[in-house]
Amino acid sequence: MPKFALLAVLTAAALSPFAYAVSSQTYTWKNVKIGGGGGFVPGIVFNPTEKGLAYARTDIGGAYKLNADNSWTPLLDFADDARWNYWGVDALATDPVQPALIHQATGMYTNSWDPNNGQILISTDYGKTFTPSRLPFKVGGNMPGRGMGERLAVDPNSNGILFFGARSGKGLWKSTNFGVTWTQVTSFPSTGTYIPDASDSSGYNSDKVGIAWVTFDKTSGSSGSATPRIFVGVANKGSTNIYVTTNGGTTWTAVAGQNTTYLPHKGVLSPAEKALYVSYSDGAGPYDGTLGAVYRYDIAASTWKDITPVSGSDLYFGFGGVAVDIQKPGTIMVAALNSWWPDGQIYRSTNSGATWTPFWDWNGYPNMNKYYSYTNSLAPWLGPNYVDVTPGNKQIGWMMEALVINPLDSNHWLYGTGATIQGGRDLLKWDTTRNVSLNAWADGIEETAIQGLISPPSGPSLLSAVGDIGGFTHTSLTAAPKAGFTNPTWATAADIDFAGLNPATVVRIGTGDSTSGKQVALSYDSGASWSPHYGAADNVSGGKVAISADGATVLWRTGSNGVQVSSNSAAFTTVPSLPSSAVIASDKKTATVFYGASGSSFYLSTDSGKTFAAKGSLGSSTSPVKIIVNPGVTGDVWVSTDKGLFHSTNSGTSFSATSGVTQAWAIALGAPAKAGGYPALFAAANIDGIGYFRSDDAGVNWVKINDAAHGFGSASANVLTADPRIYGRVYIGTNGRGIFYGDASGIAPPPTTTAATTTTTSGTTTTTMPPTTTTTSANPTGTAPAGAYGQCGGTGWTGPTTCVSGYTCTYSNPYYSQCVPS
Repeated sequence: MPKFALLAVLTAAALSPFAYAVSSQTYTWKNVKIGGGGGFVPGIVFNPTEKGLAYARTDIGGAYKLNADNSWTPLLDFADDARWNYWGVDALATDPVQPALIHQATGMYTNSWDPNNGQILISTDYGKTFTPSRLPFKVGGNMPGRGMGERLAVDPNSNGILFFGARSGKGLWKSTNFGVTWTQVTSFPSTGTYIPDASDSSGYNSDKVGIAWVTFDKTSGSSGSATPRIFVGVANKGSTNIYVTTNGGTTWTAVAGQNTTYLPHKGVLSPAEKALYVSYSDGAGPYDGTLGAVYRYDIAASTWKDITPVSGSDLYFGFGGVAVDIQKPGTIMVAALNSWWPDGQIYRSTNSGATWTPFWDWNGYPNMNKYYSYTNSLAPWLGPNYVDVTPGNKQIGWMMEALVINPLDSNHWLYGTGATIQGGRDLLKWDTTRNVSLNAWADGIEETAIQGLISPPSGPSLLSAVGDIGGFTHTSLTAAPKAGFTNPTWATAADIDFAGLNPATVVRIGTGDSTSGKQVALSYDSGASWSPHYGAADNVSGGKVAISADGATVLWRTGSNGVQVSSNSAAFTTVPSLPSSAVIASDKKTATVFYGASGSSFYLSTDSGKTFAAKGSLGSSTSPVKIIVNPGVTGDVWVSTDKGLFHSTNSGTSFSATSGVTQAWAIALGAPAKAGGYPALFAAANIDGIGYFRSDDAGVNWVKINDAAHGFGSASANVLTADPRIYGRVYIGTNGRGIFYGDASGIAPPPTTTAATTTTTSGTTTTTMPPTTTTTSANPTGTAPAGAYGQCGGTGWTGPTTCVSGYTCTYSNPYYSQCVPS
């Protein structure tokens, strides 16, 4: 390390007598519409007594309530950094006696990834507000087996009684006061023995899946008294896995004659038949399952019948979702949990499983008969807006654990997949003409994990890198994209960046989940079309990416092979002078400049990323998170870290710690409050509490921009970008609830000014600025010097042009000069 780096001065803004101030500003928040869900929907529950009342639970994006127009309303957007695990919903129960009551078992992980215990969230107003009932153990909404269930159930005869089946060997629990308090049912004989992978040291796959589902038999009791007969399914394979009580849970016995070969995923009661239908799979799901079965239990006769729809070579999957038609006893539907090829599969029977009809069948390979019409107009990126009979295109879906028929409307059905919710309102046609209407009906459910966002100064306002569904060019914020990124197509894009001087040039990187070995792609038309970067080695993936201002150089911090660089699409080469864990960024004005940060050290490259030199110190930081760069000023950089927010105006030679910011994660620069001003600074940070903030004076003063209704989950997991064309607009990419965009209430956009023009000729980039008139006169009479980091000059500036002691008025660009430490 060069000696001068050890002498870098850290100037703490806290030493300045000019303190920051935090107030709140009202923002309007909306989802950037992707419109198809985007993630796994493991559970959908209809209320049996109130028509049209239904809820969907997701594994990382909270819960939703169904609207009359088939759209969905999110219920848990208030979850903030302290309550981020509310978005992992492991079970949901709607009250059949008092439909306004809803209970949810929430918690994200049972291993160390989630340090918090779970809770039962109780609402008495259809999910408008919730009160938590804390549990003495963890809940795993995003753990293996999350599609089993429901693990939480309300007694239909005495609705103050609830049962909940826990994970991790914690057993069966009961509440007798509407879920306010819970006690363990110590008489229950099994806590579950199935572990997906005991060798997994992370604890994710090596934890017990536990209790799978709880099903009350309403017909065994009467209104006002506790239901005597309750069935409980347990994640055991090779041993007893279904138990029953006939005295409300005092004692339990194994149901005789049951299948112990597989895991029971769902146990659904058909009251009029006095029958229990059970789906089985040899894995806990949602990704596994290569064998399984479907059984019908005749309660009165105490007999089981194997009603599995297929056998032999046609059975290459387990079974997940099961639905019964309460209005038409004997009508049952069951879904293949994971039929990865040629498509998902659903079966329907109208005679209690004696015979079945499939959703599709072969008409002489490779021709397929698909017995539905199809529309995905609300989420066109899901695929072609017609019935796709090409084997391998999973239009019906996969990971199908949620399958329900409206108990008050035999025509209305819904099911969840790994990417969306589908369904229709003419289901009875299945039994006659067969050609039911299949719709992608997840409008309002934005359940994606956002990995990266950019808002270039021209072209589309937003481009995204998204987990599981790749990413999009968002030409509209209010309409779903027509298609995702292709050539190459990756399930997950890890990061994205644009070239500052040529914003139409964009780079994105993938995580290895594609048919192409190349995990770097380039676009020269703002993401409308792409081509692989052939200089990238096969099977190298993940990490973060930055592209030079002219678009010629890509700096890539790979997931496993350190930092690499490529210029002019040549092969990537290793950059040994930058730590493999470094945060990286490109300068948006000077093509040869890149930045890096690792630990407490900041690094600068002036030779297009080939070599980096250590520069200034980030104080006591150990984990830098993000570097952002003033798009109009080379060397004006910000770094967020575990110890705060740091600013440099000299390419990282020295840094100032921003007063009041004790920790910062995602940061972004957007349009200034007025023409020529310093860009608005946004931060997900701890500034007298964790939240989302904006500063219009380079971090001197802040306003909080999120509110009690918008917590955005875990701040450390989210990404930000700000719009360089609309003052106050910021985009928040969440880990489970998609992308939000926020606009400040009551703020008009800045006045229109003549933009700079950039031309490139023979490799030389020239930027022509509009005519300027810079005020350089002395301060007007009676005007005090500008404060720390305040504006002190620029086009049309009539304020102070000198600074308080210890600060010097420093030129940034024709529009803005700023008071920075001397």
